[in-house]
Amino acid sequence: MSGFDRALDEVNQSNLWTIAREARIMPRTLRPGVVMAVWLAVPLLAGSLFGAEPAAAQPVPAAVEDTPEARLKRYFAAETRKIADRCLTGLTTKEAWLAEVPTRRGQLAEMLGLPYPLPEPAARSPLNAEVVGTFDHDFPEGAITVERLHFQSLPGLYVTANLYRPKMVAEGTKLPAILYVCGHGLVKEKGVSYGNKTHYQHHGIWYARNGYVCLIIDTIQLGELEGLHHGTYRFGQWRWNSLGYTPAGVETWNGVRALDYLATRPEVDMARIGVTGRSGGGAYSWYLAAFDERIAAAVPTAGITDLENHVVDGVVEGHCDCMYLVNTYQWDYADVAALVAPRPLLISNTDKDGIFPLEGVVRVHEKTRRVYRLLGADGQLGLQITEGGHNDTQELHIHAFRWFNRFLKGDEKSPVTIVAEKHFPPERLKVFETPPADERTTTWQEPPVGLRPASKEPKSPGEASERFEAIKQALKDKVVRAWPEAPDTIPIVRQTSHETEGIVLTRIEFLSQPDVRPTLWVAHRAGLEISDVKTLSLQLLDARYYQLLSNALQPVYPENFAGAVAVPDSKSAERGVSLWKAWKGQLEMQSVALVWLAPRGVGPDGWPASERKQTQIHRRFQLLGQTPDGMRAWDTVVALRLLREQAGFNLAVIQLRGNRAAATTVLVAAALFPHVVQLEINSPERTLDWNGADFLNLARVTDFRELTSMTLPDLVRVLPEVVGRDLQPGREATRFTPSVQYNGAAVRRGELAIYPQGADADGVPWILPLDQDEAAPRRVDGRLIAIPVGPAKIAIRNAGGVPHKYALPDTTPLTQEFDANTKTIELSISD
Repeated sequence: MSGFDRALDEVNQSNLWTIAREARIMPRTLRPGVVMAVWLAVPLLAGSLFGAEPAAAQPVPAAVEDTPEARLKRYFAAETRKIADRCLTGLTTKEAWLAEVPTRRGQLAEMLGLPYPLPEPAARSPLNAEVVGTFDHDFPEGAITVERLHFQSLPGLYVTANLYRPKMVAEGTKLPAILYVCGHGLVKEKGVSYGNKTHYQHHGIWYARNGYVCLIIDTIQLGELEGLHHGTYRFGQWRWNSLGYTPAGVETWNGVRALDYLATRPEVDMARIGVTGRSGGGAYSWYLAAFDERIAAAVPTAGITDLENHVVDGVVEGHCDCMYLVNTYQWDYADVAALVAPRPLLISNTDKDGIFPLEGVVRVHEKTRRVYRLLGADGQLGLQITEGGHNDTQELHIHAFRWFNRFLKGDEKSPVTIVAEKHFPPERLKVFETPPADERTTTWQEPPVGLRPASKEPKSPGEASERFEAIKQALKDKVVRAWPEAPDTIPIVRQTSHETEGIVLTRIEFLSQPDVRPTLWVAHRAGLEISDVKTLSLQLLDARYYQLLSNALQPVYPENFAGAVAVPDSKSAERGVSLWKAWKGQLEMQSVALVWLAPRGVGPDGWPASERKQTQIHRRFQLLGQTPDGMRAWDTVVALRLLREQAGFNLAVIQLRGNRAAATTVLVAAALFPHVVQLEINSPERTLDWNGADFLNLARVTDFRELTSMTLPDLVRVLPEVVGRDLQPGREATRFTPSVQYNGAAVRRGELAIYPQGADADGVPWILPLDQDEAAPRRVDGRLIAIPVGPAKIAIRNAGGVPHKYALPDTTPLTQEFDANTKTIELSISD
């Protein structure tokens, strides 16, 4: 047994941390990139990243189902319960709550992507409101006037609306007003959208007939100008998480500006403003009432339930993105509701609503009531439950009408005698004949509002260091805030080792959190002691790279790849043999340990493969203030801790590698784990603007170039994307001027690229010593090889013994075939 195996075995035998699990079951392609290598030199700091004690734990019940899907369900249930248990607890006095409100309202604004405190109305962009047409309609109790209008909540963000009011209003009279925000009511004929305001017209008609002004505004999804609510729900726009973007924020902001518009109307009493809406409109009613205190009374209908319903019971699968904030601070929905207190709030729902279940609605009411009672306003909170499904029923209407009559008119006794009915064909309520030329509503999500400005080059090393520390803190506060506290000891669930052809492969299954079981494979030369390992190279696997790893190692180590399925076609089999030979050659010739990490959702801990199920898994993470990539970064940090602190690789240089989906994950992990010295990432098109990166708020905190260069700017080396260009010495060779180490000295010059002919994006790893100096290796991986400019003797070694062809970029490309022997090429390249 090697020293490595002994070290892990001792930790495994003495593991003192037992994990609590509960058997609570929940119902219910990338283009090839180029290599971008970033070498990060970071001081080795003493101590762990987080130093808190683990929570008390219970033994694992023997009967608990132990499959990846069952573990994931238990994980979601446990994480949901943590948030639910924190929601509105510890409240003791009215003064303490009122002191918290500004902070909480600021957090809500941040999670909606809105400014806080709001700029004064005069400092906001012009509304440019325009009434494009009006008509009157007679009723027995008096005529009403209907206006077709639009305004711009931000330049180019047009909001189409209908305003309903009594036709005859005595001069100087101020009327109460209702802002009605629409749910998902599609009204579309022959490709023309009339807006969901036309679907909910009966509400505006009733209010106008009963002495109110009612403004009904379209949403961007299903409005006249059709924007997008379904980014993650339907189109895989996980970058919305990174951008901190949610259409719920846009709809809330449109509501804020709708209030600004009502303030311009001479017949509106701004001290008596109510908001209501159902389904999606119910959700926007919650957010707007919680955010803007100009709302005097609110009746959100069928628009809120708690996280347990959304995540554990799975109702998230019936909702689009407009329902959700970016849950950075891990709120439950009663946290939103409580911010309406002490203003009158009627929680309105039906008892058979499948996407806002009764049990969750009651739990939200119960928690919100704690705050109303604390403020002495218990009489201003109501819960209305009527019979029915997810429908806009008459019973729901009547209670809302009575609530507003009571709190906006002071009328508690008058019965509702007029039925809310539709009277107008949709085309009569349409605002635009043709869309405005400058409208941005239909494309507002690309790019979202509120992106941080481009990073500026620091003026001094001290400024760079301060900025990097600020970035790291922001990553902890805004991006991976949901990371748990680290345990003192990382539990090892299972460990096996096998030796083949002088190479030992150890498989380690460990727990990075309760019910989260990543897998490590560690390969090293037989007999190699930990103290002799110079480099620990860890590759974070995505689904595709895991398949490559399985193809390469399952035939050689079948015991360590139980359950993995190797692709049987001849090309994949040949590729697997090639990879195995390359890795074996590298391990035989160098004092290195190669490590592969399959984080949660990948490999042995893989989640269901269907795209639909993967989408809804991602969205459950979102609601918990997490993302899969963010938590995979946590798995990476835990794996590195296990290798350093428990396996004893504390003296080895740590190299961290990630391709495609894993590229940003390893970059974030490296920024927050102080012992990573070298980092190599692939496919920059996923990282340069965080396109495809699934981390909360990452683009609001930093950008790719800043995060890499801020580490230690003099040692950062970035290879540009050059695949497909004809590089000529003396031309492209001087385009980039990174700082690299060559024979121990810093060199600031360009680089020349050499392409492996016929290799794909993953390629076979190559090591290029410079002038036979192995202290300054360069890595060859995939389609791009980087060689420093200047007189250099480059030894290209085929460690695996498999011949490959390479074309040197010159006016007449030179193609040479290399065999298993070392070949030396003399290059003298002028810059």
